[in-house]
Amino acid sequence: MKGSSMNTHMGNIIIDNEVIAQYAGSVAVECFGIVGMAGVNVKDGLVKLLKKESITRGISVTRKNNKLFLEFHVIVAYGVSILAVTDNLIDNVKYKVEEFTGMEIEKINIFVEGVRVID
Repeated sequence: MKGSSMNTHMGNIIIDNEVIAQYAGSVAVECFGIVGMAGVNVKDGLVKLLKKESITRGISVTRKNNKLFLEFHVIVAYGVSILAVTDNLIDNVKYKVEEFTGMEIEKINIFVEGVRVID
């Protein structure tokens, strides 16, 4: 089981990386300007918008020295400031995931894989 663990006075708590990715993804898609997560096919170089059920495929969670490192592959809305959207994404995800897990986020990398017009 790949996950993040914490030792408490009552025992060990292990949080699976998939759980952290699912929560971080749900926080990310709530941010203004984020259309959704992107699935990248390395073989073909194709990028596609992921459905809500497979949102974790666009997120990578790793842990080093009890700190979390997150990577997001996102598609942003056309006409918005990418800098403003990514700053908002970083702030929201950092705050909410740290509150949710009790672990510190060391770094969040965002890869903007595409732009979509929202209907």
